Amino acid sequence: MQILFLTDTPLRAQRLARDLVHLGSSRIMDVLDPNQRPSDIERASVRVIVSDVSFSRSETIAALRLYLDALQDLRKPFLCILHEASARAHAQATALKATYAVPVEHLAKRLALMQPRSPAATPQDSAVRLSGQAEGAREVLVRILALGRNGRSLEPSLIATGAAYIENALRETDVRSWLEVVWQFDDITHQHSLLVAGLAAGFAQHLGMSRADCERLTQAALLHDVGKSRIPLAILNKRGVLDEAERAIVQTHPVKGYDMLQGYGYPEEMLAVVRSHHELLAGSGYPDRLQGRAIPDLVRLVTICDIFGALIERRTYKSPMEPGQAFGVLAGMEGKLDRDLVRAFRSIATAAGPVELRTSA
Repeated sequence: MQILFLTDTPLRAQRLARDLVHLGSSRIMDVLDPNQRPSDIERASVRVIVSDVSFSRSETIAALRLYLDALQDLRKPFLCILHEASARAHAQATALKATYAVPVEHLAKRLALMQPRSPAATPQDSAVRLSGQAEGAREVLVRILALGRNGRSLEPSLIATGAAYIENALRETDVRSWLEVVWQFDDITHQHSLLVAGLAAGFAQHLGMSRADCERLTQAALLHDVGKSRIPLAILNKRGVLDEAERAIVQTHPVKGYDMLQGYGYPEEMLAVVRSHHELLAGSGYPDRLQGRAIPDLVRLVTICDIFGALIERRTYKSPMEPGQAFGVLAGMEGKLDRDLVRAFRSIATAAGPVELRTSA
């Protein structure tokens, strides 16, 4: 089911959505944002409405009522989160005609009880769930890039929310299914970041990494190209091969992304992925021409996923490679990529499509 959050604090709602990802995808609407309105909601996908607002301001309550009135005809369950244990808060929830008024710590349990009891999921059910997870991750990515473009702060909790959609999806489905859903997105920047993050999540799980390490790697992969939010859209969306000057501008994105994330508590290994995912072991990469051991393992993993993802994507100036052919390119980059990791990545390439067994890695 899709959980529709009506909130006055998007970051708080994003944290809640991340913790509830096992129950379905979420859509977050900021009731105080003048650029968002009830008509933006895809009504057919809403299964439950959750209000996450403070009752301390009458303007907030009025804005929430505007959304609830617009959605009233859907007749969906409405859960009102109580951020304070007071008679006033309960009275306000009653006035809003909440189906349930719940303290935030009981939200997950209440939503779980509302899940329909049904037979084992059909392939159609799984496809719908996967599509919802991909759309949830895309919505987070759109917000990440918009915040970056506008010079706004990028809180780690936002990235964790998007990565949770992806990491959970790859635990429930195969890499090929994820690719097929992501390839349906039109924007090439969205498509690439989600594709690379999905490959990274699948790769981490294949390597037997811990749940925490899988999440860290997926977050880093989702964020790796955040610096492109500071690259002119005319260059990013150019229909054709970039000229030398344009390539030079694009190649500034790792440092731009690294600088954007300073001071927000991101771990150094994640910052290293953002800055160094175009570095190569031989020292021929950019921006710092790092060599060998100077390139951390997490960066090496994302670099492989990044290159493979770029090769199998369709661009206006090139056709996509078959996954097997793309793996052959990785295998041929001897001395530039981590050989052991490339060998291990064969299983992911196989899951993405037939791999040509003549490759030597």
